Amino acid sequence: MQSYAFIFPGQGSQHAGMGRDLSENFKTAARSFEEADDALGFSLSRLCFEGPEEDLKLTANTQPAILAASVAALRVLREESPIAPSFLAGHSLGEYSALVASGALDFADALRIVRARGSFMQDAVPVGVGAMAAILGVEAELLLEICAEAAQGEVVSPANYNSPGQIVVAGHTGAVNRAIEIAKARGFRKAMLLPVSAPFHCALMQKAAERLAGALEPVQVHALATPVVSNVEAKPNIYAERVKPLLVEQVCSPVLWDATVQAIVAAGVTNFVEIGPGKVLAGLVKRIDKEAVSCNVQDSAGVKAMTGGAI
Repeated sequence: MQSYAFIFPGQGSQHAGMGRDLSENFKTAARSFEEADDALGFSLSRLCFEGPEEDLKLTANTQPAILAASVAALRVLREESPIAPSFLAGHSLGEYSALVASGALDFADALRIVRARGSFMQDAVPVGVGAMAAILGVEAELLLEICAEAAQGEVVSPANYNSPGQIVVAGHTGAVNRAIEIAKARGFRKAMLLPVSAPFHCALMQKAAERLAGALEPVQVHALATPVVSNVEAKPNIYAERVKPLLVEQVCSPVLWDATVQAIVAAGVTNFVEIGPGKVLAGLVKRIDKEAVSCNVQDSAGVKAMTGGAI
């Protein structure tokens, strides 16, 4: 018997036009975007469907846009397919989509929280002060050594453990640049700055974490119908009272995506369905476990492939 995990993308998967195909072909998706517009008080749907890209790339817009597109795709898939996941997980922002899927967070609450989260994260560090870089081919222990050497009194640390040999670091711009040079000097030629607006998932986000804790305080968390594997621990969580602390801790902690996928596989899951814009996570799953089957549902073609038994 096949078992499934639903996984949800994070920031970086946004693009103008996301969600439009589903909205045009499924009333459920159209209603989801209408809900998002009502919850936020502006036309998020138009931004998702038409752009412009420069507005969509603003963190406070990106986060609710990806969440809305992901939840719309999830609702369509649930309507069209009997598949029920054993686990849910999301990469950074995607953890909020996973929590909506589990029933822990109401869609409208999640939209408002991630919009605020995006603003808090952008405001935490002035533009240019922080940076992120991908360093490919390096083992985790060696990367920690590189970060320690590069720090020189500043912050630089692993931010995303995406897959074996693909780790992202974040911190002060000077320290991140030093980490790139040290990595290259040690033979890791594929070390490069990423086009991001802030240094996510590092100690420089502490102020954002504190503000997020305040914003989350009045939000009601419901019982989780399906376990959500958290970014912080890479372990399934089924307790409603742990949801908020894990989301706050996530802001400054590295995303343990490699370990998250491994934990889901170890629990017996064979099939991963990435729900939302882009196919990055489906690709990472294949790098983490070559035996795992992965696919993406972001448009009507993806829905048709799932309901036609392609996975």
